[in-house]
Amino acid sequence: MLLCRKTCVGESKSARCDDLKSLKERKCDEVKIENPRGEVTILKNKPVTVRVGNVKPKLNEITQIQPQKLSLKLRSGEPQTFKLKFKRAEDYPIDLYYLMDLSFSMKDDLENVKNLGTDLMKEMKKITSDFRIGFGSFVEKTVMPYISTTPAKLLNPCSGNQNCTSPFSYKNVLNLTDDGDKFNNLVSQQQISGNLDSPEGGFDAIMQVAVCEEQIGWRNVTRLLVFSTDAGFHFAGDGKLGGIVLPNDGKCHLENNFYTMSHYYDYPSIAHLVQKLGDHNIQTIFAVTEEFQPVYKELKNLIPKSAVGTLSSNSSNVIKLIIDAYNSLSSEVILENTKLPEGVFLSYKSFCKNNVVGTGDNGRKCSNISIGDEVEFEISVTSQKCPSNGKPETINIKLPGFSEFVEVVLNFICDCDCAATGVPNSPECNKGSGTLECGACKCNEGQIGQFCECSQDEVQTNDMDANCRKDNGTDICSNNGECVCGTCICKKRENPAEVYSGKYCDCDNFNCDRSNNKLCGGHGRCECRKCICDANYTGNACECSMDSSTCLAKNGQECNGRGKCECGVCKCSDSKFQGPTCELCPTCPGVCTEHKDCVQCLAFKTGEKKDTCQQECTKYKLEKVTERERLPQPTDEPIPRAICKERDENDCWFYFTLAVQEDDTKQVHVLEKPECPAGPDIIPIVAGVVAGIVMIGLALLLIWKLLMIIHDRREFAKFEKEKMNAIWDTGENPIYKSAVTTVVNPKYEGK
Repeated sequence: MLLCRKTCVGESKSARCDDLKSLKERKCDEVKIENPRGEVTILKNKPVTVRVGNVKPKLNEITQIQPQKLSLKLRSGEPQTFKLKFKRAEDYPIDLYYLMDLSFSMKDDLENVKNLGTDLMKEMKKITSDFRIGFGSFVEKTVMPYISTTPAKLLNPCSGNQNCTSPFSYKNVLNLTDDGDKFNNLVSQQQISGNLDSPEGGFDAIMQVAVCEEQIGWRNVTRLLVFSTDAGFHFAGDGKLGGIVLPNDGKCHLENNFYTMSHYYDYPSIAHLVQKLGDHNIQTIFAVTEEFQPVYKELKNLIPKSAVGTLSSNSSNVIKLIIDAYNSLSSEVILENTKLPEGVFLSYKSFCKNNVVGTGDNGRKCSNISIGDEVEFEISVTSQKCPSNGKPETINIKLPGFSEFVEVVLNFICDCDCAATGVPNSPECNKGSGTLECGACKCNEGQIGQFCECSQDEVQTNDMDANCRKDNGTDICSNNGECVCGTCICKKRENPAEVYSGKYCDCDNFNCDRSNNKLCGGHGRCECRKCICDANYTGNACECSMDSSTCLAKNGQECNGRGKCECGVCKCSDSKFQGPTCELCPTCPGVCTEHKDCVQCLAFKTGEKKDTCQQECTKYKLEKVTERERLPQPTDEPIPRAICKERDENDCWFYFTLAVQEDDTKQVHVLEKPECPAGPDIIPIVAGVVAGIVMIGLALLLIWKLLMIIHDRREFAKFEKEKMNAIWDTGENPIYKSAVTTVVNPKYEGK
């Protein structure tokens, strides 16, 4: 937004802030427009360290991040961008503190750790020549129910013949040192202790290791904390079991290298540990047994710059685990920033190895960074508003695990440059009643008004309000402003481009008529609720063009002689004519035949124009419908529409509707499937004929059989009747002669 060093009647001071175009339209002189810009100033820019030969730079001379300090001028809504370079230094010093669980289950692990110092020294010398190692141990809070508080168990918490040391919460055994033999000697003197429950008090120990910088001996270098255990952990809230309710205070409480307040303060929460580890740039390596891998992997996701490694059952692989975890942690660079002031936002973009570019969340980090590699980040800072106190703010951008950070000082542009050159007691402000600042009066105490012309005691008088009523009405400042000292100060709208103006705030530049959803049709400006049209435009909303060239038809006639030209558009006298110059008649006879071939080739890829469809059938907007009922009807739209039914070369009928738009585009809706006459189905016909012949034959046989049965039954009945009527004579017939002749053999003796 820009500021006009000039105030018009009825305008509030805030109305002077607007974009350049709006200020010019409101007659503000360009020389009186203030436009302050933001900028980036680098205050400290020490280059990253490049090692020359075998010369090792001093610790305080090593630089891995550039620049180190910047100053930003932020204008609301205008981002300021700067670049940040990071190079992983060669031979960078490392401090490693080994924190070990000395509960009884870690007995065999302690034996393998006793020679860890010298062995780890040899391996780490391959990475850096400046390596220091320290050792600490932990067990549990020294209260019930975590340990047994009987006198005998306090002396030796282990059962049987095991000789264990008294339980303790945390003990710093060895400060960070470069003497590996000293590490071995002190660790070899350590004894296992014991406790009752399975989870351990490791969080208490981690907190003390992080906050007790002087006692541990941390340097401002790469800090590694190796946390070795084969069990889970207690966290905030678990202290209630032992009657401990005070939250952990996050402070150092080491006396004679022992944590003395374990019985007084609860375990720290995970969030509290994350904060302290981040504040002290400590990277944590959890060396845990395979059984508790899932638990500590979830914990790793909550603690930035941490790693989890699988510890063998006797800790024999601890050196390889540490080396692998360190390489994993140091190969990834992640940017973080401290808390941002309200209304300030940061965005990151990374330029990593192999031309990999990251944005969003990936813009904060680069992976696979080797020693000597250089990567770059682009950071944009945007402020959406000025802080309430108007004072500069400072944020830090840092890399977890590294001690260096970038300090960014944010200066907010809340006033224009002219505010610094105000004229105190200016004559233009009611004879010295205020300071003339950026063309407006900033009134002295007790005075108010646009020109500081009134005292605060006079503001609410009736006489003053009367001067703010138009035509002696009842509305003060037309309900669009406030009456201050008899002068209307108009309200400011959410959209700064929309303003009330006028003596009574009765004018505005946003309540004019609209055309095509544009104020004054986009062809004029709104002044006091009336459109001031551009040249060649007229009408209440400047919607009417006075140019008649758009109404000329191809024959040179205006609207083809079928209408009148109104506002640059033809109004056809007969509704059946349409088009830009009334030359189209979609409902006239023959229109369907005229467009048949184009519709056919576009919809079905057939017809006479199927090969030249793309060339000859342009300006067709075709849409297919699935059912005839869905075809638009002439009454659906104000544009005349023809309903067509045409036959193709296959004697199929296809249906479509046609409407011609004002830009000569033909809007066609076509039924997607033509209606074709169905051909004879041979199989049913043959089957029907055969079935008919068979059925007729069977019917004839049945009729013949029925007639024969009837005939036989009639003949039999007749026979039976005649038989019943017959009368037979039992005497002999004298005429009858038997046909049998009997001859006797004379020689037959009857024997």
